Amino acid sequence: MTDEQTRRGLAAGVGAFLIWGTMPLYIHMFAGIPAADVLAHRVLWAFVLLVAAVVALRSWPRLRMAMAAPRLMLMLAASGALIAVNWLIYTWAVLNDRALDTSLGYFMQPLLNVAIGVLLLKEAFPLSKRIAVALAVIGVGIVTVAHGSLPWVSIGLALSFGFYGLIRKYTAVDPVTGLLLETGWLAPVAALWLAMAPRDLFGYGTAIDIALVGSGLITIIPLGLFGYAARRLPLSTIGMLQYLGPSLVFLAAVFVLGEPLDIGRLAAFGCIWAGLVVFSIGGLRAAANPARP
Repeated sequence: MTDEQTRRGLAAGVGAFLIWGTMPLYIHMFAGIPAADVLAHRVLWAFVLLVAAVVALRSWPRLRMAMAAPRLMLMLAASGALIAVNWLIYTWAVLNDRALDTSLGYFMQPLLNVAIGVLLLKEAFPLSKRIAVALAVIGVGIVTVAHGSLPWVSIGLALSFGFYGLIRKYTAVDPVTGLLLETGWLAPVAALWLAMAPRDLFGYGTAIDIALVGSGLITIIPLGLFGYAARRLPLSTIGMLQYLGPSLVFLAAVFVLGEPLDIGRLAAFGCIWAGLVVFSIGGLRAAANPARP
């Protein structure tokens, strides 16, 4: 891997997380539109654009090979359902002034992945990971006590994306083909929803109508950039970049969208951030000493 390829990979990775981190500002433009309608537009236009990408890249052989594998298609149907749940929760949260909860959820994500790996994949559970997961649990407990209910938006986002990643880990398909088939399962449902909704498909004003179509682009562009970066950067670098997205969401929620940062949420974020520091230090030590148990 040359230095130029590494620089390009880093630029692509930063670009992906910049888009994901500022996405609440884009989604917030759709205030007043039902979250399910926004999701349906996002799925439908992403599917159309992905079909165009497959045509442009002449990737039909890979698509046909994937469609001829029933087990793979079922796995992509499951991962498609999970990512749809993730997008719906995210969209609803942003449209209901809960972007801070989405930031907390994606900060929790790496720690939830640890729990999934330990419980389902029987991965090692060293002290650093135990402390990190414990701090995340404490953070959830604090915000639950402070607000009188579980932070279901944060937990729902972390769980849906965590299990989405688990399924995609075992699907032998390239990112474009995989996302096309996932949205292919969802596109008929999205089209039916929009056709049956007691509202016009468009008619929200030219700027918003264009933005609804553009929601397909903001879905596939960061995924494409991330896929490019993942092939050219060390996993440790990708792991550090993943904190950029929720950090930007946090800043956008507080300083642009004006969401209140009460003491309960601040304490919860503090615990999650502390857990991530412990988790990252443990990962760096493990990478530096691969033979150490």
